[in-house]
Amino acid sequence: MGPLALKLEERYSYGDYLTWDDEQRWELIDGISYNMSPAPNRRHQGISMELSAQFHDYLRGKPCKAYHAPFDVRLPEGDESDEETYTVVQPDLVVVCDPDKLDDKGCRGAPDLVVEILSPSTSGRDLKLKLNLYEQRGVREYWIVDPSGATVMVFRLGEHGRYGRPEVYAGEDSAPVGIFPDFTIDLPTLFAA
Repeated sequence: MGPLALKLEERYSYGDYLTWDDEQRWELIDGISYNMSPAPNRRHQGISMELSAQFHDYLRGKPCKAYHAPFDVRLPEGDESDEETYTVVQPDLVVVCDPDKLDDKGCRGAPDLVVEILSPSTSGRDLKLKLNLYEQRGVREYWIVDPSGATVMVFRLGEHGRYGRPEVYAGEDSAPVGIFPDFTIDLPTLFAA
């Protein structure tokens, strides 16, 4: 049973989420459920695969690990249990450098880097709701990849725990990965995917 079969005014937790057996992908943000269907289009998938490959190649043999969707990221507000956590998202790509945040369910706590690839059905959430969520939960670096504009916006957490003005990369740029000073993403290769 999915959340649509439950009361509309109910706030859902990760405990509820684990009981849903409707074969669909869901995210919870502050207890509100968001259906991730339909599946991303071919261009989105190609960019996701290329981005994952570039991160995978760079991180080989290093302590940080990259994971791509579907991969549950639980973002508790405090020290509540998983079952009482009201936010679980499935970003397109995450990088986690603290192995204590990883378990068989995915990641508990803020990843070091999150990438969301815009699609028509999720762009509003990615550009506003998730931007605010990731900033509040302490994600050090948040990338928004726009396939239609072939651009990448990079938000980095500042010293006051806020994202500053985004850096924007396009065209023939290489986008530097702030959490790894010697790593850049080659945008012509990424958007050719």
